[in-house]
Amino acid sequence: MQITSTALPGVLLIAPDRYPDARGFFSETFREEWLGAQGIDRRFVQDNHSLSREAGVVRGLHFQIPPFEQAKLVRVAAGAILDVAVDLRRGSPSFGRHVATRLSAAEWNQIFIPEGFAHGFCVLEPDTQVLYKASRYYSAAHERGLLWNDPALGIEWPVGNGRAVLSDKDRHHPTLAELPAVFE
Repeated sequence: MQITSTALPGVLLIAPDRYPDARGFFSETFREEWLGAQGIDRRFVQDNHSLSREAGVVRGLHFQIPPFEQAKLVRVAAGAILDVAVDLRRGSPSFGRHVATRLSAAEWNQIFIPEGFAHGFCVLEPDTQVLYKASRYYSAAHERGLLWNDPALGIEWPVGNGRAVLSDKDRHHPTLAELPAVFE
């Protein structure tokens, strides 16, 4: 397994080993001790799985506020996404900055996103399945969002405003400037 830092402190790219043979392959996609060796001590309590039927689906940018803030470990089981994490920690040198990376079943890569970040992705291939672990349970009362195409974020999404397939909720999240300080 290879673990690589990104431009945002705490956000890590992870490439699990795959062991192919005539039947297919075997891979350990998560071991708590791997993250622990990198100083990341998280207990994951919930697994989530999404299916997006068409390319151009955008999900996010989502986060939960304290005391239900979540760290996430994200991977793709089928297809591909552009995965995005935005630093929402006020006072952080990287506040408002983002990391965007391609995750795919073919590349067999993952991203770890700590608490204090908004997360979202754009589906690049039809019938894409995304799996992610969360460090806290989902809480509707603590769920929040950040507008996916806020120009202040400078995210280069692979779809434009008119082509993105969004939920009604994701169309109406506040911009970074409108977002109250929730992560100090």
